[in-house]
Amino acid sequence: MQVKGVIDSINFGSESFEYLFNKEDYIIETVKDLAIFNPKRWSETFGKALTKNIIEAKIIHTSMGLVIPLKRYAVKPQRQIIEFTGLYGYNDKSKLLRQLLQELLEQLKNSYIVRIDIAIDFKGKVPNKIIKSLCKHREAFNPNGWNTTYYKTKTEKKTNATIDIKKYNKAKKANLSYELDRLEFVFKGQYLNKLQYKDVSKIFKKMKKSIKKFSGISIKIDSF
Repeated sequence: MQVKGVIDSINFGSESFEYLFNKEDYIIETVKDLAIFNPKRWSETFGKALTKNIIEAKIIHTSMGLVIPLKRYAVKPQRQIIEFTGLYGYNDKSKLLRQLLQELLEQLKNSYIVRIDIAIDFKGKVPNKIIKSLCKHREAFNPNGWNTTYYKTKTEKKTNATIDIKKYNKAKKANLSYELDRLEFVFKGQYLNKLQYKDVSKIFKKMKKSIKKFSGISIKIDSF
């Protein structure tokens, strides 16, 4: 029996994405560049701090009320990153975000994928046998009783450049009326290895094997 997984978030990298939004339906707001620095605006919009390694930050505002982050990092200043986060969030915003992404995919096909988050949802709690399988390979990290538990290798510190694994109460995050846990596998740039979106289906087999290895779950990945 296969469990369904969905692409909840996907980040693309290219020289620039701003040409995609040079239309009346969009406004691009600069939050950080050489002349502007407004970290409060970023944190108010996305609920996250504007970290020091981000050298350029912009917010795309759509006529549908969506806000999408655009970033450049100091490590690769020639590459702009666009993030589509929360594609399956159990709300209208997620539906609109999927709709927008669908409209843009043809123009994004030659862009590199720098991150893909595969989400697997469970009514109630993630089964204990899956947790035990995860803990054979990684250590659970949740020292302060956070909503999110991270599964880390013994050598990694804050982040893993290849795969992050985490579990959290999605019902709490999405304000659902029923219990729902989410297990998420975050595949990073080193894992994706300069993969263009037009070739994304080629990485699914490898991702499925990795998820099976860590969790014991046989997964079918649904695209957008």
